Amino acid sequence: MTGKRTTTTLALDLGTTTGWALRSGDGAVTSGTESFRPGRFEGGGMRFLRFKRWLAEIELLAGRPGAIYFEEVRRHAGVDAAHAYGGFLGQLTAWCELRGVPYQGVPVGTIKRHATGKGNAGKEQVIAAVRARGFAPTDDNEADAIALLLWAMETHGMEGEG
Repeated sequence: MTGKRTTTTLALDLGTTTGWALRSGDGAVTSGTESFRPGRFEGGGMRFLRFKRWLAEIELLAGRPGAIYFEEVRRHAGVDAAHAYGGFLGQLTAWCELRGVPYQGVPVGTIKRHATGKGNAGKEQVIAAVRARGFAPTDDNEADAIALLLWAMETHGMEGEG
């Protein structure tokens, strides 16, 4: 592909508090977090429906992503975290498949190594590395998503940082 990248790229740190970073077609980078904590009077699947609706809102506001990258987690702190991650991952991959959006999981160690030089870096080290690149993440979820987006931009030949 030649010329400036014109598609949107989305990077996600999936979880109850999902970190996200989006590079729009003009190269601008925005990021944040979105909470999918279950409501007191909601059924267990409502968080996943809200996640799917949120993806549709991203598409509506920023255009259909040209690619989505997500943090590929192989170990979880507990069973609930593993179940939540699996639910979000299932919704994400089905959403992408329905729309023909390419998606790729990236191992946590790969993201940390790219951001900090250490594959086993702690949360604070990733936050500091992302801040050193000119971003202002509010927490580790947002920092992880930004680090993942930077990895995607730099390893897939996208110009600029936003």
